[in-house]
Parts: sequence; structure tokens; C-alpha cells
Amino acid sequence: MMKKLNSFWAKVKIKDKIKLFTGSVFLTIIIAIAFDFVLIKLFVIDVNDIMDDNSKSGEIIAAIDRERDCFGAYINTDSDENKTELKESMEDTKKAIDALKLDYTHLGENRYAQLFSLKTCYDVYCEDRDEILAGGMDKKTYVAKLYSVYNMQDYLYSYSQKFVDMTLKESNGAYKEIIPRVYAVPIIAITLSLILFSAVFEISRMMYKSITEPVLMLANASRRIAANDFFIPDVHSDNKDELGELVAAFNKMKYATGEYIMALEKRREALDQLHAQEVQTLEVEKQLDAMNLELLKNQINPHFLFNTLNVIDGMANLEGAKTTEQMIKALSSIFRYNLKNQDIEVPLSKELKVASDYMYLQKMRFGDRVKYVEKCTLDAEKVLVPTFTLQPLIENSIIHGISPKVEGGYVFVDVLRQEDYLILSVTDTGKGIDKETLDKIRRSLEGQEIEDESMGIGMGNINGRIKAMYPDATMEIDSIDGEGTSIKITIPYRICDT
Repeated sequence: MMKKLNSFWAKVKIKDKIKLFTGSVFLTIIIAIAFDFVLIKLFVIDVNDIMDDNSKSGEIIAAIDRERDCFGAYINTDSDENKTELKESMEDTKKAIDALKLDYTHLGENRYAQLFSLKTCYDVYCEDRDEILAGGMDKKTYVAKLYSVYNMQDYLYSYSQKFVDMTLKESNGAYKEIIPRVYAVPIIAITLSLILFSAVFEISRMMYKSITEPVLMLANASRRIAANDFFIPDVHSDNKDELGELVAAFNKMKYATGEYIMALEKRREALDQLHAQEVQTLEVEKQLDAMNLELLKNQINPHFLFNTLNVIDGMANLEGAKTTEQMIKALSSIFRYNLKNQDIEVPLSKELKVASDYMYLQKMRFGDRVKYVEKCTLDAEKVLVPTFTLQPLIENSIIHGISPKVEGGYVFVDVLRQEDYLILSVTDTGKGIDKETLDKIRRSLEGQEIEDESMGIGMGNINGRIKAMYPDATMEIDSIDGEGTSIKITIPYRICDT
């Protein structure tokens, strides 16, 4: 039987399994609620009706008996206290009798007739009692009416007692009818609960075996595959549903992926070997290019240029052309620095010297239109800076800032230290940069590609070099159109070893 059930369950679709499990749970809940209603009806409604009838019947006897005593006390002694007690007892009696409704369906034939007689007698009694209490009768009529009231009180007590006896008798019968159901309901509830619990438990077990267990195996296999272990045993599942199809597809994919990874690994090894060969080839080509460059530089022979400038300098000295001599010396210094310096870092003093020589030549060109201010509070001989940093920035200030402005302007070079960083600033009072071009330059400094070369080769070269040399280096530019431009370079503070 269980084998057939497991075979049937393996073919059921997952959504149908979930529906069956959910339906069994809902069925259990509905049956439990139904039994709750049965128990409520038995123990709350039915028993409460019996208790309520007994209670109300007993209240009538107690109220009539008390009114009878209070009435006799008031007739014997006409005091305010007795009058108050009589009035209260009369109200209690009326409430107790009115509390029982003449409902034939609820009371039945006998109790209905008895309660009807009781209410009818009570109405007559109330009329005679009220006449006695009102007074104004002659003595003979008063005495006859008084004895009539006493007799009716006895009748009322007798009727109520009989009604109580009938109520208790019917209550006992009702109790006897309820008792078997009271015993049967828990037994039925326990039996059904065990059956439903067993069914839900069995469905849960089969769902775990057919759904949860394969999913856990898939998850475990996936973790091993994520760790590059593709050659693991296949995940096993007897399901014929969607999960069985998923397991079969997973096993195929695992196998195919493993084979593909092996092929890629072999290909990678082959590519690594090929790459190593290409690197060797590129290294040889790089060395050849360096040799060709050296050959070209040797062909230029910078000594010829220096010697020629020295000859011109000597002739200017002989002729007394001091300004010409000074210009040649400045130009020679710049050429010598550009052609002979192979270091990536130099003392700050050399950069400032080249900047000063360059500005001297520009002042010779532009006259009073160009003014140069240099401020450095550090020991320039000990501080290291990247080679060719200041002169290209000053050249940009002259070409793009000061030169287009008729009245000329200032170029300020400021060097200072802030904690572990060195800050180099080049500021001019030239024509400035419009907002659109400034935005392009800033994006270019951040590494974004732009459509045109707004930043220029000099700034781009410096920005690329300092960021390659120092990972935390920055280059910032600020400008106001028509007022000037400021470029600030921040690099780590480094000093010479010697």
C-alpha cells in the first residue's frame, strides 16, 4: 500500500502537493473550529439555558416569599421602614416574574400553562394588594380583601413552587440527554485529531522526502560547484515532477560545465605560454626601441647646442650685451635641464630655477606685461618633486592666460607643506576659463574621456605622471572667466636622502 502511495506521490506535480498539504491543514483547522462550536453549544448555550431557567424559577419563589413576609410586617406595623422594604420586595417580585417570558417553544406545554396561571394570578393579586395598600375601605371590606390577598399569596407561592419543580424535572431530563454527547464529543475530537494529525504528518514527511531533501542536495552540490568541484556524484531523485526534471537538468549542466571548464583551463594554459612568449618578444622590441632612441639622441648631440650657445654667450660678453648674455644663459639652463635630466624626481630648487629662467625669458618677450612672484618657505634643496612639473604649468599660464590679455598679468608660484603633503600652486591673473571648458578639464583630470583635448598635453602629462608616481596625489583647477586660473598639485612630502 505504502509503495503504491509513494509511487503515486512521486508523479504528483509540486503545486498539487502544496495544494494537498494546504488543504489537509485547512481541513484540520475547520474540523477543530466545528468541534469548538459544538462544545460551545453544549457547555455554554444548552447548559446555560438550563442554569438560567433554574435560576429564574428560584428567584420567583424567593421574591414571592419575601414579599409575603414584608406585606405581613407592614400590615402589622405601618412604619416607613416596613413600607420601604415592602416596596422593594414588590419590585423584585415583578422583575422575577417578568424575567420569565411566555415562550411556548422554549417552555413546552406544561410549563407554559403553569407560568401562564402564575402570571394571571399575579395580575389579580397586584390589583387586590394595591387596593389594600391604598386604604379608604370600610373594616368589613378591608378584612375580606386582606384575607383574599393572603390566599392569593399562598396560591402564587404554590404556583411558583410547582413551576420550579417542573423546571427542575425538565432540566434533569435535558442534562441526561446532554451527558452522552458531552462524553462522545471529546472522544470523537481526539479520534479525528489523531487521524488528521497522522495524515498531515505523513504528507509532511513525503513532502520533505520529495521536495526538501532534493533541494538540500541541490544546494549542497551547488556549493561544491561554486568551490570549483565539478566532478561530484550526480544528485539522485525518484521524482517524476518538476523537481525531478530540475535534478536531471542540473546533473547534465554539471557534467557539461565541468567538461567546459577543463577545456577552458587547457586553453588558458596554452594562452599563458603564448603570452609569456609575447612578453619576451615585446621586451626585446622595447630594448630595440630604446637603442634606436639613444642613437637618435646621440645624432642630435646636445653638446653641440651647448657649445654653440656658450660661443654666442662669449661673444655677447665681449660686445658688452649683458641682456643678451643673460638670456642665453637662461635658455642654456633650460635646454640642459630638459635634455640631460633623466631622473623622475629632482630637488625643488631645480624646478624653481628652471621656472625662474623660463619667466626671465618671457619677461624679455612681454616686458612689463608679465610679472612673476615666487613664494617658498621650505628648504628647496631638500624637498623632492616630480621632474618637469612647474615649467609646463607656467607656460600654460603665459600662453593661455596672460598672452591673450592686453594688460598682461601676474604669475604666482606658491610652495608650502601641509602635514605629510607638499602643495604646489601656479596661479595667474589671465583671462580665465569659461565654465563649460573648465568642466571638461575637471572631468579629464578625474579620468573621464572627453571629446576634445581641452586640458592640453602639458597638464594631461603632469596629471598622469603624478598619479602614477603617488597613488594619493591630486591635481585641482579653479578658474573664473575673465579673472584668472589656479592649478594646485598635492603630492606626498618627500625629502632627499642626502
